[in-house]
Amino acid sequence: MSSNSSPAPAEGFPPSGTRREDADPGYRPPSPVPLWAAEHLPAAHLPAAAPPATMSAATAPAATGEEDLPGDSPSPPAGPAAGGPRAQGCVIALDVGGTGMKGAVLDHGMRPVDTVYRPTPRADGPAAVLDAIADTLLALDRTATGRGLLVHHAGVVVPGIVDDGLRRAVWSANLGWRDLPLAALLEERTGLHVTLGHDVRAGGVAECTLGAARGAQNVLFVAIGTGIAAALVCDGRPVRAGGYAGEIGHIAVGSGTEACACGRTGCLETVASAAAVASAYTARTGRAVAGAADVAALTAQGDPVAQEVWNRAATGLAEALATVTTLLAPELIVLGGGLAEAGPLLLDPVRAGLEERLTFQRRPLLVRAELGDRAACLGAGLAAWQAAGHTATARGTGAPAR
Repeated sequence: MSSNSSPAPAEGFPPSGTRREDADPGYRPPSPVPLWAAEHLPAAHLPAAAPPATMSAATAPAATGEEDLPGDSPSPPAGPAAGGPRAQGCVIALDVGGTGMKGAVLDHGMRPVDTVYRPTPRADGPAAVLDAIADTLLALDRTATGRGLLVHHAGVVVPGIVDDGLRRAVWSANLGWRDLPLAALLEERTGLHVTLGHDVRAGGVAECTLGAARGAQNVLFVAIGTGIAAALVCDGRPVRAGGYAGEIGHIAVGSGTEACACGRTGCLETVASAAAVASAYTARTGRAVAGAADVAALTAQGDPVAQEVWNRAATGLAEALATVTTLLAPELIVLGGGLAEAGPLLLDPVRAGLEERLTFQRRPLLVRAELGDRAACLGAGLAAWQAAGHTATARGTGAPAR
């Protein structure tokens, strides 16, 4: 968590949400960096020993369709001077979503040297998605090599059920995978060392290390987009449970009756996901909307149907968050994803609904995520630095100073 005087958490990745201090001016973080985050931060300097051999993809065919992410300011090229970027090197980070892929070459301070956005060819099938991921990694590797940077590792995060330990994409309804040894396949195709993770857990790690949850030991990070998933940090440790932890979108809520893609009815995702909000408004009015952002705007303008749909989503979120709060007692709940971009329009009714449902439980502070849609990509980069074997220190990471 950043103090009021802190700089941006990572250059090129500006925060975009409500800080915890804004919601609670009396709050002071308990420590500069949570103890567990030390395992995810790169060292200030690499060891003097020779670095790992580079995994260059210079002979790979050129990729096309690249473009910088809006608002990014890539670092200028730098030569391999002693103690410079070549010595410190970089990692590659890639966040694979159902719609698009966000990638970056991240230096030792978690700053983007270069970024890329490409569509995810989901409609063409799982094999096409795998090809696109490999091509994007190769393109980012060429960029790093062209700038004289040594690539230590690549972090790739995907949706669905992901077993980090087994390095497998266990199941993804959006991408059509089932029990896929994704990390090994990508290593075979690219020559890079690849660490695989879950997109929302990676986003939660980034928020806990660099963003809105910095310093907290018990955190629930909820990403509300096409679906709803969560990252859990309990007593300073992220909970994985073989990849199955955090599926908050499939908690049954009293306000839900619709059938869910998981096979049940009444899941939170059928009420409060961005897709559910948009489809519910269209079903009730016969007027198509581009997405949940349109429903949010109509809610703010006083449209009665939009308000009903929006309030139902907020109620469902409050119900599910009350259940998780009773079980895990988070000190902080961070809401991210597209729906959270509505800010107080969403957070205020969810806060009120959560407060109504709690009695003896610890009341968590509810805030908006700071890292926006770059959280998962940053989390992939943090995982890549950890997998590369670089031990932690808050110094020199580009994280906010206190």
